[in-house]
Amino acid sequence: MAQKFDVYQSLDYNLPSKTILWNMYGPGLENVGVNGAPEVQGIPEPADDQLLVRIDSVGMCFSDVKLIKQGGEHPKLYHRNLKENPTRLGHEAAMTVIKVGQALADQYHPGQRLALQPDIYQNKRSTAYGYTIPGGLIQYHLVGDEILNADDGAYVIPIEGEISYAESALTEPWACVIAAYTQRRRLEPKQGGTMWILGNHDDQKAYEFSKGLDAPRLIVLTDVSPGFKAFVSEKAHPEAAIVEVNNLNLQDFARLNADVCDNQGFDDIILLEPKSAEVVSEAANLIAFRGTFNIIAAQPLDGPVAIDAGRIHYHYTAYFGSQGPDIAASYGEKRNRCDLLDGGTLIVVGAGGPMGQMHVQRAIEMTGGPGRIIASDVNSERLSELEKFTGPIAQRNEKEILFFNPSNAKQSLPDFLKEVNNDQLADDVVVCVPSGPLMESSFKLLAPNGMLVLFAGAPIGTKMKIDVSHIFMNNQQLTGTSGSTLDDQRLVIQNTLEGQLSPILSVAAVGGMEAAVDGLDAMMTGKYAGKVVIFPQVTGLPLTGLNEMQERYPDIAKKLGENNAWTFQAEKALIEKFWDVELK
Repeated sequence: MAQKFDVYQSLDYNLPSKTILWNMYGPGLENVGVNGAPEVQGIPEPADDQLLVRIDSVGMCFSDVKLIKQGGEHPKLYHRNLKENPTRLGHEAAMTVIKVGQALADQYHPGQRLALQPDIYQNKRSTAYGYTIPGGLIQYHLVGDEILNADDGAYVIPIEGEISYAESALTEPWACVIAAYTQRRRLEPKQGGTMWILGNHDDQKAYEFSKGLDAPRLIVLTDVSPGFKAFVSEKAHPEAAIVEVNNLNLQDFARLNADVCDNQGFDDIILLEPKSAEVVSEAANLIAFRGTFNIIAAQPLDGPVAIDAGRIHYHYTAYFGSQGPDIAASYGEKRNRCDLLDGGTLIVVGAGGPMGQMHVQRAIEMTGGPGRIIASDVNSERLSELEKFTGPIAQRNEKEILFFNPSNAKQSLPDFLKEVNNDQLADDVVVCVPSGPLMESSFKLLAPNGMLVLFAGAPIGTKMKIDVSHIFMNNQQLTGTSGSTLDDQRLVIQNTLEGQLSPILSVAAVGGMEAAVDGLDAMMTGKYAGKVVIFPQVTGLPLTGLNEMQERYPDIAKKLGENNAWTFQAEKALIEKFWDVELK
C-alpha cells in the first residue's frame, strides 16, 4: 500500500526504474537540460567497486557561475566538448547509499548518509565533482573510484547524527568559510626550492637569517653587498647552488623567471630595502604557486604596489615582511595569523550575499572572535534580511553587530568605522565581492596588525594597488583561500553536531527537481540573500523563498524557526508533502 515515506527513518522502499537529471551541454543556462527541461534515464546497477547513491539535496553555489559562463572552457573541464560529453552542476551535495558493490560491502552499507567533498584530485589533477565529474543535479547515480579512491582516499564523509539533508549539503560551502580562517599560506622557505634575494646597491646593512636559509637548493642573488653574499654562502645548504645576476632592468625580470624557473616563478622572494613600488610590483609577478614574498625594509615605498588578488585567492601567494635585520623574523605562524582577532572589530564587505552571511554568522557564533562586527552591503533588501537573521544570534552571543550600506549612507565606510570604533580602524576585513578596486579600498580599512581576507574568487590577473609598506612596517596580513579540504568539512560536521555551528540557517529558498534551473538563475541574480537548496527527490515544488512559505505552504511554514529560518522539522514537513514512494 502506498503511503508517505519518512526518509529520515526508513530506506525500505521500491527503487524507481528511472532517474531525473539536468545535464549541461554547453555554456549558458539554456544548455542545462534539453529544451529547458530535465532528462530521464534508467538507473544502472553498481559494479563491484561502485555505490548507487540517491542525491538528497544540492546547494546552488556562485562558483558555478564561471562554469555556466565558460562551459567546456572552464579550467576544470580541460577543453571538454560538452555536447558530446556533458557534465552536470551541483557540487554541494548530500547523498544516501542505496546499493553497495560487493568489493565495498565492508566499507559502506545501504541507508548510509554521506556528505561529499567536491574538491577531488586524482594524480594531483583537479577532477572536481560538479565539474570534471558530473555533479548532484540528478536523483540517482553511480559513485566509484573517481570519488572513493582518489588522491586523499574517499572524498565522502559519513553523516552520523541528526543533520538535515540541506544542512549536510551546506557543510561544503561552510567548509570553504572555515578554510578561510585556517593557515593555507606557506610561511617558511621551501625545502629544496628556489629563492631570489633582490637587494639594493645602496644598502650595506648587516642582515641576519636565523632560520630557513638552508632550505632552498638554488639561491639567486641580485644587487646584494659582498658581505651579504658571503653570509649567504656560509649559511646556505652545502648542496645549494648560489648564482649572482646583477644590474637587472625591470624588463629583465620576466627573462630571469624564464631562465631560472621555467616561467613557474620563484618559491621564495626576498626584497632588501626596496625603494621603488614599481620594482616591487614587477618582482611580485614572479611568485610561484604557494610562493612567499618577504619584504625587509625600515622605510616606506614611494607608492602603491600592484598585487594580483586572484593569485592570493587561488594560488595562496603569501606577502609578509618586517623591518629587519633578521630576515627570518617575517616567517612563521606566530607573526602571521589567519583567524579573526579576539575582541577585535571585523568588517565584512558584501555581507548580504550567501557567503557573506556565512562569514558574519561564523564571527557571531564562534567562541571568542570579534566583539564588534560591521556588515556592509550595497543591497538594502539583503542587508535588511541579514539584520533580521543575525540580530537575535548576535544578541544571544553578546556580540555587537552594525549594518552599513555605502550606496545610500551620508558618510563613507571609513568615516562610519571610525565613528563607531573609537576612531580606530578595523582588525579584520573580509571581502566577499570579486572586485579589485573594492579590495584596494578594503585594505585601507585595516589597523596595524590587521588582516584582509580575500574570499571572493577574483580572476587571476585582477590587480589591486595597495600600500604594502603597511605589511612590513605594521605587520598587516593578506590572506585568501579557494575551496576546502576533507578535514575542513569534517570539522564543520563535528561543530554542527555539537551545536557550535548552524549551517541550516543559511537556507533562503528551496525547490524540487524541476526548479533546478530556476534555482541556478536565482543564485546568479542574487534573488535570495541566503542559499538556494534543491531537493532532487522532490517533485512538484517550485522554487520558494522561505519568506514566501506562509502564503504557499502554510503547513510547512509553521515548522520554520525564528525569522522564517529553515529547520529540521520544516524539512521533514516538506518531504512528507512532496516526496511519495512505495513501501515494499
